[in-house]
Amino acid sequence: MEWARTHGYVILTHDLDFGALLAATEANGPSVIQVRTQDVLPSHLGETVVRTIREHLKWIESGAIVVVDEDRARVRVLPLFPQES
Repeated sequence: MEWARTHGYVILTHDLDFGALLAATEANGPSVIQVRTQDVLPSHLGETVVRTIREHLKWIESGAIVVVDEDRARVRVLPLFPQES
């Protein structure tokens, strides 16, 4: 994650740990696009991911977690703060 932040990259992942790491460290980057679907093949989800990047580019460039599934995308601006219980 440090390498991605230092070099201005965005992480595209199916793994939930990246969001947890950003929340635990209260980091402001790198941005993470998290795919939440069983079929992660580009032939199935590629157009959705590209459309989501275009629609939310402003947030991705400034630091965000973007969660994508087949039906929608949700954006959480960084840094994330742990929710109080």
